Amino acid sequence: MHDIDLILTLTGGFAAALVFGYITFRLKLSPIVGYLLAGIAVGPTSPGFTADPHLAEQLAEVGVILLMFGVGLQFQIKELLAVRRAVVPGAVIQCVTATALGAVLCRWNGWGWSPGVVFGMSISVSSTVVLVRVLADNGALHTRAGHVAVGWLVVEDLIAVFALVMLPVVFGTGGGASSSVLPQVEIAAVKVVAMVATTLLVGDRVVPWVLDRAAATRSRELFTLTVLTTALGIAVAAAKVFDVSMALGAFLAGMVVGRSPFSLRAAVEALPMRDAFAVLFFVSVGMLFNPSALWESPGLIAAALAVVMVAKPLVSTLIIHAAGHPLRTAVAVGLSLTQIGEFSFILASAARRMGILDLEAHNAVIAAAIVTITINPMLYRAIGPVERLLKRFIKDPGPVENRVQHDEDAPEESGRHRVVLIGYGPVGKTLSRLLRDNRIDPVVIELNMETVRRLEGEGIRALYGDAMHADVLRHAGVDRAIALILSSSTMSGGKETIRLARDVNKDVFILARTNYLREVAEMRDAGADVVFSGEGEVALAMTEALLHRLGATPEQIDSERARAHDEFSDVIDAGAEASILAAVAAGVMDGDATPPSPAGSGAPRTPTTGREDPLAG
Repeated sequence: MHDIDLILTLTGGFAAALVFGYITFRLKLSPIVGYLLAGIAVGPTSPGFTADPHLAEQLAEVGVILLMFGVGLQFQIKELLAVRRAVVPGAVIQCVTATALGAVLCRWNGWGWSPGVVFGMSISVSSTVVLVRVLADNGALHTRAGHVAVGWLVVEDLIAVFALVMLPVVFGTGGGASSSVLPQVEIAAVKVVAMVATTLLVGDRVVPWVLDRAAATRSRELFTLTVLTTALGIAVAAAKVFDVSMALGAFLAGMVVGRSPFSLRAAVEALPMRDAFAVLFFVSVGMLFNPSALWESPGLIAAALAVVMVAKPLVSTLIIHAAGHPLRTAVAVGLSLTQIGEFSFILASAARRMGILDLEAHNAVIAAAIVTITINPMLYRAIGPVERLLKRFIKDPGPVENRVQHDEDAPEESGRHRVVLIGYGPVGKTLSRLLRDNRIDPVVIELNMETVRRLEGEGIRALYGDAMHADVLRHAGVDRAIALILSSSTMSGGKETIRLARDVNKDVFILARTNYLREVAEMRDAGADVVFSGEGEVALAMTEALLHRLGATPEQIDSERARAHDEFSDVIDAGAEASILAAVAAGVMDGDATPPSPAGSGAPRTPTTGREDPLAG
């Protein structure tokens, strides 16, 4: 019976998450809202099917571990250091302010200071998932505001991780503050330091070696399994050996993998499992929400919303502007922080299990999250009006903003000379050399780790990852590249890679290579601008050799080459033909390509019939 309950809980939870996630996506809201609503729909407070909340909570524990692993994997110290002067003190001040306001709010509601502090901490931490999505949707992820916001979130995540470690130390398991806090904090600090030192020192040597062995097998399943085992293994070791939270262990495991050459592949191949369990985590949080809290404690929820949507962005905006950033940047960062998410749920759920927070407080956190995640994208679009309003009270010097804008545009300018090259076989190697000779920067994507290491040693930028993932293409810079080249004719998933590249950058010029003429149309339909076919070029090369042997003139051979191109391609436009002929003439494709060009550029040419015999006369 237990097995049936497990399957029903999984099926019901995923099905509801799919339906509500799709609805919220179509409404241009964060899917997290849909997952929380799905949890309410299959929870005990709603009619119809009811999932097992205990099983869902147990499965959600895996989701928490994998979420924390993902946070550690994406943790970039350089992003934090680049904006440290503003975000480190600013994020700390903002978290302390929001926590204090939450504590006062709870005290006003008749609670003690201990649950008030935990509640305040829960509503002080914004959602990384939601923030990155909002910035990306508005094209602001790679701007100065985006860099500051991401750095701000890094500090908030670190504060939340520290809070998770300290919860059991300060409050124990009974929900009240311990009378001997200082000795316990000292002991916990020693354990945490020992855990961090052991993980980073040993992990930096062992984990990359293990991942290297797994990658050498060329088995995607074994590599994914290795990454998941690393995440779960270090998390469990943190709890069993060092008596610290599994969340901290998972975060450190992500940092170790993130510092290795395998970080990108781990992110795109292993973390889909994280996404699945993260959905269950959000569903389990929604299952604990009681909609009656909306009319039973509206004052508490409204006050929590005021802290998240008014106090947090106002404090953040003032701090960032005081640090020397333009007012528009400060407003953009402040508005991006007007929401709470996954860390809020993790903190609130942990505090509820320990008896620190009651169900009313937990419901208030969930309600505040649903409302703020829903409204956040719309609030972010109000940057202009909010900036104009604040300019009445705050002076904003123009030259600073102009300088920042110039700095933001600089990376985009360099993108005019970037080409992303997939594969580094004989063709890819020749292409890379020719591109560099012409002062074009190739970025190579390869699944052979030894090749990647060799290229990096030669000063060529190379990424270890599968180009069939949009994150790999973005990391390689396809969004700022002038061209993408699929240099291997045996690459699996070429059409999917082309489609993903088109989604990332609709203007990128895509050249693809295939063995067979029958695949040319499919590659072009997928979005390739030029497709080179091995079969066509071999036939053309043999014909040219035979004609030359029989004494044909260069003009006759050129005529036959043009006719063959007409037959190999439905449509050839002037620009594509020039690119193809220039590539073949330069030997870019090692004499191994016949290039059909993109569809949609003109009417098909009709092959000439009844023409003069090229050998006549």
